Amino acid sequence: MTACHKESITDFPGRNLMKDRKHLVSAEVGKLIDVAKDSRNAARDRCLLLLMFHHGLRVSEACGLKMSQVDVENRVLHVVRLKGGLSTTHPLRTDEIRFIKAWLAIRAKAKPETDAFFISERRKPLSRKTAWLAIRIYGERAGLALPAHPHMLRHACGYALADQGADTRLIQDYLGHRNIQHIVIYTAANPARFEKLWR
Repeated sequence: MTACHKESITDFPGRNLMKDRKHLVSAEVGKLIDVAKDSRNAARDRCLLLLMFHHGLRVSEACGLKMSQVDVENRVLHVVRLKGGLSTTHPLRTDEIRFIKAWLAIRAKAKPETDAFFISERRKPLSRKTAWLAIRIYGERAGLALPAHPHMLRHACGYALADQGADTRLIQDYLGHRNIQHIVIYTAANPARFEKLWR
């Protein structure tokens, strides 16, 4: 084998592409949700992961969700954006409704004295630290090639929407960004843009 064949992405000075990647792909998110099945907080954490991914929630937005924001009957999620973002109402898909109902059944048994949608084992609102730690652990258990953290789920949402053909403005509205410059990374990196080249 030549030296050229031995090169890896870490051989270039100051460059580690896996370390530089700031998002997960949909398959990796699926692995996180799958390994969470075996945890003692499976219903809560699987619901947390799915909602963060599908709705591009920041960890503070997810931990700050109130019961009144999750409308199962009308199948909508009222997303309150932080950092000056635009709050929106998103539809809830069938798989999300299933995960939400599974979590609400567990939550109801705990009888928490809080309006927080996601709660800890102590029946208090779920903390950012707990969510961060859970996602990191699930990433390790899933054997992901890079350390997982919550904001990767928000970026994963943006890239997944771009891969589905959503335009920049629609992704901007969905993620609640006021500045479209924060969104162009998703559509610019979409490989579908280049499919008609080199024919």
